[in-house]
Amino acid sequence: MTSLAAQPAAAPAPATSASAPQVLSLDDCLRITFEKNHRRPASRFAVAIAEAQHRQALAGYWPQVNAKAGWFRMDEAPNFVFPASNMYIPSQTVTVPGGSTSVTIPANAFGPGFPPVAVQMPVSFPGQSITTNAQVFPVPEQDVKLMDPQSVTATGNFTWLLFDGGMRSGYRQQALGGKMAAQAELRRTDLELTDSVVRLYYGAVLARQLHQLGQDTLARMEVTLELTESLYKNGAGRVNKTDYLDNVVMVETIRSTVAELAKNEAAAQAALAYTMGLPWDATVVPSSEEVPHRPFAGNAAELVSSAYEFNPDWAKVEAGLKALDGAVSTARSGYYPKIALTGEVHRWWNDYTTGTATTRNKTGWTIGAGAEIPIFDGFLTKNRVSEALARVAKLKEEKLLLREGIGLQVRELFLSLEAASKTYQAAERAMVAARENRELTSRAYQNELVDTEKVIRAQLFEALMSAQFYKTRYDHVAIESQLSVVIGKEVRERITSKP
Repeated sequence: MTSLAAQPAAAPAPATSASAPQVLSLDDCLRITFEKNHRRPASRFAVAIAEAQHRQALAGYWPQVNAKAGWFRMDEAPNFVFPASNMYIPSQTVTVPGGSTSVTIPANAFGPGFPPVAVQMPVSFPGQSITTNAQVFPVPEQDVKLMDPQSVTATGNFTWLLFDGGMRSGYRQQALGGKMAAQAELRRTDLELTDSVVRLYYGAVLARQLHQLGQDTLARMEVTLELTESLYKNGAGRVNKTDYLDNVVMVETIRSTVAELAKNEAAAQAALAYTMGLPWDATVVPSSEEVPHRPFAGNAAELVSSAYEFNPDWAKVEAGLKALDGAVSTARSGYYPKIALTGEVHRWWNDYTTGTATTRNKTGWTIGAGAEIPIFDGFLTKNRVSEALARVAKLKEEKLLLREGIGLQVRELFLSLEAASKTYQAAERAMVAARENRELTSRAYQNELVDTEKVIRAQLFEALMSAQFYKTRYDHVAIESQLSVVIGKEVRERITSKP
């Protein structure tokens, strides 16, 4: 007669995926997840965007230099028309006073020997007045060409903001806060991916254990059914047909449950592959045979303190406060003037050389300093500052709420971890007792010392307690993983394990 104490080990159900199953460890699954899951690249691109925005803010501290060049042709040469006019000259009287002067007649001036020598003679002239009449001179209209219609220009501009009242530093702080927030979000993505992979990985291990447990229970129940049938037909009458039919119903019920457990195992493996970023038809089989369990002795206060240091949500709030401080500085810069140094170099090529196209006008440079001074803006700057300060105050209050929320979350998970540890110990004792009870009941049933109902109940209780034991181990790992997300780092690094 077949012994009910034996526990046959049925082979796991074959994978239904079209691709070959991959047997991987937890570390391999995490490595593949970080390589292929698309959530992580999206978060990394968000960090790249924030870093680029930060560099854009830093660009405001550098001088801005631009160059322009162009060619243009006008439909005709520009001109300047000087209108016709009259030039009026009034009458004038010029008075020449009288006087005398000496006139020298050189020798031989009038002929040979006359005068024989130079003679100096006095000459007197009377005073007189000369009067001119008033006159009007007409000036006709003049069409002056300024330059050729075709020109080539080149210009270089230089602008350097020397003082802005804190505007650039405010933008820099805002961009830096955005960068820090994106980095915190990337850490949260990594933590959430790790949490998902850990729970799905050990969930697949649990599903395989439950499937195996179901197969073992079904095998034992089938042996019990054979024994029940034998006792019903050949026994002393203690086992009747209703006992046999009850056993048949139970066997078929367990058989349907095993089919459901097989489906759950395949679904868990497919979910793990999907989370890792593998194709839809991929199947990942965990290499671990069982869910690990490590007793712990931790301190909730230390875990809460670590959460304030590493929690990504806390880091995002800190980054938000930094960004809002920058927004306050930017808003307050509206009270102050802005001073800039400017310069320009230009070159102009035109075939004309007169008018406005002179050599002096074709080349040159300018340099200067300018200031923009706010005088009155309708209280716009004041209200911008008030808005920024209100946002800072609002986020600080939310930070207090987050502080309490993180502490409560850590405390709840810590208590759940302690409860899971105690439940694990109780479930282990219950499983051992249920197994021993099943073995004793099975031997007694072979000798017709107990009823069929009792042996069926013993086998079901063993399966139930074993499933509860496996589930408790998984719950412990899942709570640890969730606690790691809240704390912001691997919780086992913060928990002192027992030897």
